This record gives sequence, structure tokens and C-alpha cells, in this order.
Amino acid sequence: MTTETTRPLVPQQPAGPPSTGDPLTDPTAALLEPAQIGPLSGLPQTTGYRAVPRQRAMSDELGPLQDLPGVWEGPGFSLIARPDFDADNEDGFFLQLNLLRETLEFTTIGSPVFNRGSLQSDIALFGVTYLHRVTDAITGGALHIEPGLFLTIPATTQPESGPSIARLATVPHGNAACAVGFAEDIEGPPSIPPQNTVPFPNGAPPPAPGTINPFAAFNLAKESPFRTKPLPPNITQAVIDDPATLTRAALRGLEIQHITRLTTSTPPAGGVANIPFISANADNPTLDSVFWIESIKGPEGREYQQLQYVQTAMLSFRGLNWPHVTVGTLVKAF
Repeated sequence: MTTETTRPLVPQQPAGPPSTGDPLTDPTAALLEPAQIGPLSGLPQTTGYRAVPRQRAMSDELGPLQDLPGVWEGPGFSLIARPDFDADNEDGFFLQLNLLRETLEFTTIGSPVFNRGSLQSDIALFGVTYLHRVTDAITGGALHIEPGLFLTIPATTQPESGPSIARLATVPHGNAACAVGFAEDIEGPPSIPPQNTVPFPNGAPPPAPGTINPFAAFNLAKESPFRTKPLPPNITQAVIDDPATLTRAALRGLEIQHITRLTTSTPPAGGVANIPFISANADNPTLDSVFWIESIKGPEGREYQQLQYVQTAMLSFRGLNWPHVTVGTLVKAF
């Protein structure tokens, strides 16, 4: 026998024209009935019914993103050559260097997101939201906040593509990025390539690793009033030339069990939209990033998870591309 629970009635509206009792023609009629949970019957259906399934089922649907939900915390480093509107600065930029304290929180989107097809059948996306908070590790001052999404995308025929992922990011400078890429499982330590910091002309390819930077602010052997002073602790010339030096150093002595790598880029798919001031003064045409979700054998054989990333947001001003490189190594705390 099924026991039915009676819900309290929603308070009635103030006196007015009498209700017809038909929810299709009289919107006030629904206010006079007990609240209904679940798919509505007898009403036109404009979309499929969506609600949250078991956590295990959602984890399976997230695929390569399934280990992201939770709170990650740890250190990072940021290098940015930002525009400097100073008549005494002939090079026109200031090299800002920051050690970071980062918190990155991911939350599962509890139901599928349906994309409707006109050239092929509909697809269902699954994903996580995230909020990235960054402060200066020395001063505690605010540096960055970024709400965003990571999505899993199934294989499609229009366009023809295998399974993919996407990262959507918004930044309060006035940027919104959509970067598309892929996920893959790898064994052993990650291969973290050098991250270029040498500016290069618009329309030209990035310089080869080891290229000498022509600007004095990037050379720690030279004094420069247009560089962060005092220099943050443990920032060497090797880190200026390749910030991923810190990412690789954080892996020393670790026993890595498994890695999921998430690679996204704005070209050739996606893109970055900027407010007019950004477009005119320091355009941000591209965003490239790689995240490594690492399972590590810790003390006493207990496994824990670590999240490493390298990211380059390209700035464009004075006829040059200026790589804004950020790296981080975070541990899942909750």
C-alpha cells in the first residue's frame, strides 16, 4: 500500500476574477493546487525533465572530470608583462611577478545539459562549475577571481569530432574565454614542456625554447625600475625564463600512480571576448592551459590527489604578443 503525503496549500492570491481551474488558460489556477514535484502531466512539454541522479551515476557521466569536484589549495606563480603608461618607460611594460596562494573549488552540475541538433541528433553535456580565487602569497592581497566551467562533450558527426572537453572562463578585467580540447589518461610522471615568456611579434610563431629575452626587465642580472621589487623568494632566472620550472620541481620525490591530463586552447575552436578597453589597450586573443589530475602514493601508502596546471593568456600591445604565464600545484583539501 502506498502512503501519500499531503502538502500544505500555497496561500491564495488576493481577491480577483474567479479562477477557471484550467492551468493552460489561467496561470493562477496552479497556485490553488498542492505543489507538485516531478514531471508535470497534462501540460505541453518544452524540454525533457531533468533532476539529479545518484552521485555515482553523475561521476560516471563526468568521465575525465570526475576527480575534480572538491576544494583544491596550494601555491602558484604568475608572470605578466602588463602595459605601463609611463613616459619614462620606453619599453611600455612593467614585469609583475607574484607568488600565489590559490583555492580552486569544483562543483558537479547535477543534471545533463542538452544541446539541440539541427544537423544531427541532440547531445548531452556533463560538467562542473568552478571558482578560482588567488591572493598574493606574501602580502595576502587579492589578485584574481574566476568563475567558470569544465564540460565533457560526446563524439559528434556535425561537426565531425571525437569526445572532447571545454573550459569556459570569465575574468573581471572584462574577458570571457571558451577553450576546447581533449582529455587523456597517462601513466608515470607528466611531461611538462617549457613555457615561453619571450615576447614576439603579432602574427609570428612563438620563439624556440632557449631564446634570449631582449628586454632588460626579464634579466635578473640587470637592475630595472619596471620589475617587481623586492623579488619574491626563490624566483630565479630559470623561473623567469620558464615558470614551469616550479611545476616540475614540485614533482620531485613523488610516486605518481595515475594522471588525467586536460588540455584546452582557444584556437582553432572557441575564442576570447574582451571589453573594448581590453581590446584597445592589451588585447587578450588566446588562452591555452593544461591541467594534470594526479593520484599520488603518499605517506604510509595512502593515496592523495594533486592538481597541477600551466596556463598562458596571451596579451597583445605595442605590436607584440606578451605571454602571461601562470603555474600552480594544488592538493585536494576537501
